[in-house]
Amino acid sequence: MTSEPAVNLTNCDREPIQIPGSIQPHGCLLACDASASVVLRHSANLAQMLGISGEINNQRLQAVLGDEVAHTLRNALARTREGSRPAMTFGVQLPCGRAFDVASHLFKGTVILEFEPAGASIAEPIELTRTLIAQLREIDQTSKLFRDAARFVRAVLGYHRVMIYQLGSDGAGKVVAEAKRGDLESFMGQYFPASDIPQQARALYLRNPIRVISDVKLKTVAIVPVLDASGEPLDLSYAHLRSVSPIHCEYLSNMGVGASMSISVIVNGELWGLIACHHYAPRTLAMAQRVAAEMFGEFFSLQVETLRSRQNLEAAVNVHNALDALLRDANHAMDIEAFFQSRLSEFQALIPCDGIGMSLQGRWTCAGLTPPRAAMPDLLSLVQTFSEGRTWASHRLSTVHPLASDYASDASGVLVIPMSQQPRDYLMLFRKEVIETLEWAGDPNKTYESGALGDRLTPRKSFAIWKETVHQQCAPWSEQDRQFGEAVRTAIVEVALHNSELLASERSKAEVRQRVLNEELNHRVKNILSLIGALVSHPTSESQTLKDYVATLKGRIHALSLAHDQVVRGDGGGRLAMLLEAELSPYRTSAGVIELSGPNVILDARAYSVMALVLHELATNAAKYGALSRAGGQLCVSWTLDAGNACDITWHESAGPVVRAPTRKGFGTVLIDRSIPFDLGGTSRVEYLPEGLRGYFRIPARHLAVAEAVEAAQPADELEQVSAGFAARSDACVLILEDQLVIAVGLEQILNDALITDVITASSEDEALRLLGSRAPDAAILDINLGTGNSICVADELLRRGIPFLFATGYGDSVSIPQHLQQVSVIRKPYDASAILMNLHKLLPPALQAP
Repeated sequence: MTSEPAVNLTNCDREPIQIPGSIQPHGCLLACDASASVVLRHSANLAQMLGISGEINNQRLQAVLGDEVAHTLRNALARTREGSRPAMTFGVQLPCGRAFDVASHLFKGTVILEFEPAGASIAEPIELTRTLIAQLREIDQTSKLFRDAARFVRAVLGYHRVMIYQLGSDGAGKVVAEAKRGDLESFMGQYFPASDIPQQARALYLRNPIRVISDVKLKTVAIVPVLDASGEPLDLSYAHLRSVSPIHCEYLSNMGVGASMSISVIVNGELWGLIACHHYAPRTLAMAQRVAAEMFGEFFSLQVETLRSRQNLEAAVNVHNALDALLRDANHAMDIEAFFQSRLSEFQALIPCDGIGMSLQGRWTCAGLTPPRAAMPDLLSLVQTFSEGRTWASHRLSTVHPLASDYASDASGVLVIPMSQQPRDYLMLFRKEVIETLEWAGDPNKTYESGALGDRLTPRKSFAIWKETVHQQCAPWSEQDRQFGEAVRTAIVEVALHNSELLASERSKAEVRQRVLNEELNHRVKNILSLIGALVSHPTSESQTLKDYVATLKGRIHALSLAHDQVVRGDGGGRLAMLLEAELSPYRTSAGVIELSGPNVILDARAYSVMALVLHELATNAAKYGALSRAGGQLCVSWTLDAGNACDITWHESAGPVVRAPTRKGFGTVLIDRSIPFDLGGTSRVEYLPEGLRGYFRIPARHLAVAEAVEAAQPADELEQVSAGFAARSDACVLILEDQLVIAVGLEQILNDALITDVITASSEDEALRLLGSRAPDAAILDINLGTGNSICVADELLRRGIPFLFATGYGDSVSIPQHLQQVSVIRKPYDASAILMNLHKLLPPALQAP
């Protein structure tokens, strides 16, 4: 028979370790047919260990072990369905009088029975494992999970060193946690090459999650026969007693290790790593301890998988939120190129990297560790040929771009994210050479024994080989990194497309607006010129001098100018009180002469223009002929709202000269009598009483709106009282509905400064209604006009729930407020902090105000 070639370091990855033809000596083995009826093979030490004499192979199982034991083991086999889950039978009494723990499994048509001297009760190891699981269950950080798991396993199983050993995507391993005897050097943080665990060993770690080596200097026990009649060896993939590769034994011996155990950590069906245990003398674990260790390993694997899934989910949520914020902010950016460049640090935080650069419109901007600027043209030329409009990554850039070896220590790997559909603009993330971040954790003076295969099989040499293996490469980009990169690419392209569409739309809208403005300007100029023409051409009384005529004409034109100015600056209208103040302020010769009172009525553009002329005529007449023409005269103007929200204005003059009705109606009288009925559909009535003129005017509700009265500057002590009220009840919750992020943030800051920290913000009507489904704020501030609608539905919902609220607007009129919401207070933009807080303080129910 041709002999197998010797196994050495050049071919150890092909060593058939699952069919060694021998077992470890701390137990013995029987192999039977699939029905566990006839013994086919046995280990050479079985007769001595079990106290059996005579022939063993080809004998009935009950003849070798006795009827009762054979029956018990067949029942145990019936409970197991896979080789990786051997049936465990503890404390089996054999005819020799000794007790054994037996592991039974069926694999490739052969039943394998492994016997080990019975250990202590299984209850204690299981209870200890149960305790460990309870302590680790609540840990929500992987670093703490690794650290505590290593410490607990060492405490329970008694090994001198326990390591959590994680495998990387390239197969190399790293010690991520360690618990050890005090005099031992540390392997914490060390990397070892993938070749330290050959592929066939990794496959067995997946099949058989517990591997115990009781003595690295063991003398193996042969299987009799090693080959069956067909020349096939016995496959011991799932056998605990399987003997050990001599290369692995030498590896452990070179480290001074006398015994070891490993627990496979399997996550999502793949070998994530190992819980590796080293002992510096021979050590055998009882079967019960192995079962407990296997249970712990399965829990640990599930916990690692859970935490990793949670971390991936949290990272995905963070990226999603960051990209949402990016899209929102980009919609308001005037310069999209400057916007992207200003967000480099935010992009860098989305995906772990050491440096970031952006090539946009031919300009290169970077931060952190990146290639030299002079190297970028060549790298960008390479990227254009590789990316093809999608993300592209390399963790060994120098292998595809040899020039990158010049700066490999700073940028060994790159993740390229295209920023446009054309191969021109890119966001590039860089990672530095991985060995730059490492240091040997052990004693630099420590020496290791070397065996026949050389000192390559020692930790320090293994680490050196790993460093050479990973030279000029970075930590590989994960699938999650690539997914996040693709999400960033999609968001950036969406922003760019939106910006392009927005520019085209704005150009089109600007042209339309320009035409409309030109037509509106033409219309207004014609109207004003026509009105001025009517004022100039209206006949005058014979007694009126040219000087009086010019003065009257100037006053009327000035009133038109005032009205027009307010219409333009006030977005189409203005406050009635402001108009009265403007017309009457020249006649306030002393305190108490003029008295104004009424709600904060806002007139639309049409009503404002008409009332500017009417009030100007009334004021000039009072100054010439009425109460304001002599000392001691008084004028009282008041206005109220009726049930239909129409505005009734009363003009009351007193203590002036005796009043007589005019003998003829001039233009001014015509304006007063007919403008409001004709232009506004209201009413106008003037009474010329001897004691003073009375005027009664009604403006229909459709031409006005009512807002919260404009407060005079609040006394400092009152504002301090309001601030104290908020400080005392900082638990108040306020909802803000505002579609402009900057304005919402400013308003939120005003509230935060007043110690109101529970602020929930919505940017749309739908979002606000969703928030109201889960929260009940104590008050709300609603922007009336949103970008794609208004806040009336939200106002109705708040009204239905009895939650008080304010309206906010940057528009000059409030005619869009429905009739049933007319009494809601309105605050103006830009916001004034004192006005906000005073109005909000009035809204909060007594239970939320300061005592």
